[in-house]
Amino acid sequence: QVQLVESGGGLVQPGGSLRLSCAASGIIYSINTMGWSRQAPGKHRELVASITRSGSTNYADSVKGRFTISRDNTKNTVYLQMNSLKPEDTAVYFCNAGVTTRNYQYTDSWGQGTRVTVSS
Repeated sequence: QVQLVESGGGLVQPGGSLRLSCAASGIIYSINTMGWSRQAPGKHRELVASITRSGSTNYADSVKGRFTISRDNTKNTVYLQMNSLKPEDTAVYFCNAGVTTRNYQYTDSWGQGTRVTVSS
């Protein structure tokens, strides 16, 4: 019913930048909170950043001041601008969205993930 597709991952050197995008599609009535999480090898998935429909944001301490989350409600898309990347940012990044569908069901939808590797 709802699909989330991430893009923008890749290999970047320490100190570099990447911009991730995640577009939601399907039978969407409205989208509440959208967010990005990541999972590094051998570690649990952790929340990186989230943003409400009105634009209120929340960040993990490890990325504050380096990452910026934003969204375009007209495109059902959320972005994650990542600057000053560190090797410890290496992970698979997943987006998620709290979606109310056109048949008025609520679903917490997740994308398939995009890999970010920070290495020299």
